[in-house]
Amino acid sequence: MFENVEWRKSSRSNGNWQNCVELAHAGDVAGVRDSKNPAGPVLTFGRAELAGFLAAIKSGRLDS
Repeated sequence: MFENVEWRKSSRSNGNWQNCVELAHAGDVAGVRDSKNPAGPVLTFGRAELAGFLAAIKSGRLDS
């Protein structure tokens, strides 16, 4: 599903590009992956799910 899409790095990635998250869209589905492991797993979200996930990140609810 995400083989021929353009992956974009997060603007929140740290300056040395070692802790990067990438996002891609394939139709109505968005994928999120770790840029250090592009062949690894991809989290997939619908539009509403992605909005909720990003809201949780921005609010700090997922901080450890």
